[in-house]
Amino acid sequence: MTTISPEAALPPPVNYIADEWTDCTTVGDAYNLDPNTRNPMHRTAGTTAEDLERALRHAEQSYDVGQWDEDARHERAAVLDRVADLLDARSEDIARTDALTSGTPIAVTRLVAAFLPHRIRASAGELRTIPRVTQLEAGGRDVRLYKVPWGPAAILTPWNGPSFIPASKVASAIAAGCPVILKPSEHAPASAQVVAECFVEAGLPAGALQLVHGAGDVGAALTADPRIKVVSFTGGPGAGRAIARAAAEDFKVLQLELGGNNPVLVLDDADVDVTADGILDGMTMLNGQWCEGPGKVLAPRELVGPLVEALTERISKLVVGHSLDLDVQVGPISNEPHFRTLQARIDGLRELGATVHQAARLPELGGWFLSPTVAVGADPDRATAELFGPIVSVHAVDSAEEALRIANANPSGLDAYVFGTDTDRAIDVGSRVVSGEVRVNGAKVADLGDDSAQSFWGPAGIGGHGPAESVRVFCGDRVVGVDSPDLPL
Repeated sequence: MTTISPEAALPPPVNYIADEWTDCTTVGDAYNLDPNTRNPMHRTAGTTAEDLERALRHAEQSYDVGQWDEDARHERAAVLDRVADLLDARSEDIARTDALTSGTPIAVTRLVAAFLPHRIRASAGELRTIPRVTQLEAGGRDVRLYKVPWGPAAILTPWNGPSFIPASKVASAIAAGCPVILKPSEHAPASAQVVAECFVEAGLPAGALQLVHGAGDVGAALTADPRIKVVSFTGGPGAGRAIARAAAEDFKVLQLELGGNNPVLVLDDADVDVTADGILDGMTMLNGQWCEGPGKVLAPRELVGPLVEALTERISKLVVGHSLDLDVQVGPISNEPHFRTLQARIDGLRELGATVHQAARLPELGGWFLSPTVAVGADPDRATAELFGPIVSVHAVDSAEEALRIANANPSGLDAYVFGTDTDRAIDVGSRVVSGEVRVNGAKVADLGDDSAQSFWGPAGIGGHGPAESVRVFCGDRVVGVDSPDLPL
């Protein structure tokens, strides 16, 4: 294999509070570990209550909607363009850091890093093209619709998209005009650190972005504080529910992307090879560590055997190894807690009656390596836990209607998949799945279309994502105008 430098040490994370870089606290003797080898990369970082209070106070003081005019809008768009240029220049640094913190192979993280500047430029484009003040039809009276930033925003991001998710969410919030406090996952702070450095170097207005590090206690303090007006969180359902409860005290605006056990409906006319290729793509993309990846496969009884055989044969040929090896297709699981969770999920499927197939050959590097896994035969009505790894469960059904019933009985609400050669029928079936997005005959990550918009249904969270993210999530509507005695009421 061709290997990039095996040196895995990363700079220790630092906070950016009140427009100054400041040292983090350290958490005892704890270290963030290289998932490939379990060797230390840097000390685990935290933020004191005093520093968090400084960040919150600065965010509150930085929010001034009165400064949000046309000139400010175009100036901020130019800053975002500079951010995109800086991210482009640091693309290899971002790709390497992502590979070391998430375990995703560097061949994939390079693609993600290359796409980042386009995502930031899209937010700059929204600033230039979406009017923040619109004149409304009102019989000649002056009535205006304003798009107004909600106020200070807390953005809490996960370890599985350690650069892309922070960069894209921060860009949207900054484009809206919300002062941002970013808290990345404690398991993957280094990538967000690089992203924040690019935003700061680009010359953001004072208070536009602050960065704090730490575990769930830091996130909980942020989301419960009344000075925070909008929270954008991507992560697990437990933390999402805690955020929703805290936000209910002052009715914060929420965007919560929580994931689920995404169903795969295989129709009786499905091509087994196309289906196996699609499922394999989805279950190994980002090492299966993405909230929209396939989970519960519901296939006609007569196709289960051929499909499992095709999946197992493909898995046996995968190259599993160090995330900095250029030829590797599947890297290690990001961190030990999640590795233990995945092992527990597999054990749970066994207890539900599944036969487990793990055909990949694993390297002897000492890291958190797991063969892509196919668990066959568990009770589908009880196999509801989100897998969030290179794992799928396969279940026999007797009809498409039975597959729909099982899929919608415990809906993921986020993503779903349908495989079938009759695409009209497949799309019709997909339209009946309780999910924000349904992909037919594939399992890629990129949006299905230029204007794809996705709501989070049921347990998948609150809100959604799609075009014009800056105004859809981080701005509210405000109508200001001249009243009239001629109005009917």
